[in-house]
Amino acid sequence: MKNTKITIVGAGNVGAQTAFLALAKRLGDVVLIDIQEGVVKGKALDLQQTTALLQTEMTVTGTTDYKLTKNSDLVIVTAGIPRKPGMSRDDLIEVNAKIMKDVINNVVKYSPKCILIIVSNPLDEMVYLAKKLSKFPKQRIIGMAGILDTTRYKTFLAQALHVKTQDIGGIVLGGHGDTMVPLLRLTTVKRKPISKSLSEKKIKEIIKHTQEAGGEIVTLLGTSAYYAPAAAIIEMVQSILKDEKKVLPCCAELTGEYGCKNVFIGVPCVLGKKGVEKIIELKLNTSEKKLFLKTVDHVKSLYSIVDSVEFDNLEYEFK
Repeated sequence: MKNTKITIVGAGNVGAQTAFLALAKRLGDVVLIDIQEGVVKGKALDLQQTTALLQTEMTVTGTTDYKLTKNSDLVIVTAGIPRKPGMSRDDLIEVNAKIMKDVINNVVKYSPKCILIIVSNPLDEMVYLAKKLSKFPKQRIIGMAGILDTTRYKTFLAQALHVKTQDIGGIVLGGHGDTMVPLLRLTTVKRKPISKSLSEKKIKEIIKHTQEAGGEIVTLLGTSAYYAPAAAIIEMVQSILKDEKKVLPCCAELTGEYGCKNVFIGVPCVLGKKGVEKIIELKLNTSEKKLFLKTVDHVKSLYSIVDSVEFDNLEYEFK
């Protein structure tokens, strides 16, 4: 029986770690593609040599040639310039938009029926651009951010309370940036409201920490996070390829849900073999709705910058 084919565009830290986890979970054969031939082939060779230890017969191919990605079932786009200390995700729009254009053109050419998972920053704007360029149906274009933001939120809460992360319930909505919206009202510890266990001041500190968590890692590491992002990607991939229909917070296109249209934003989604099979509409109170609309407005305000990017003389060209 033919294995599922997963293409990962970008063999940097996030792409390589995602490839490793895909192999470890036996999710499919992996094609890793990058513009740096030595890097991508070297990492693929290293990854292939883990398969005996992982007891899997899945294969890894490292290449600079999109022809080898043909008929992929799922394509994960991690390509782009990562943040450096002092940069916001929004600072990456112009250069990563140019990279995204070339990537999407090749994805459409060689895998027109695939499901696309976008990881490149600024996330919400790159998902919007991927949809605009590919013209794929909204079910087949998804951004990875909400799972990552939510796991950070749960981690910080668990650390403050000295409990297991599994004891924490919660979700983060909105854009992948400082305007993200952790839903405090729906946050619990051992199924009890978090407000009964932590002070209002401490909760605000944790929310702020969650919003700034990516930047904190960039400052410490000198580049963007990759272990947690890769794990978040794989959570999505597994739910799609195994048709698990998990409810996961993802960046998806709203067409009336939450009173919003024509915007890609983080919301709870049912992920299955068709991609985004359903968007779950949570009932937001007045203050939550206000914060959600604020993050929607921020994301949409950047679309004009994306739309104005000139794509001639592409500096980073995938072969």
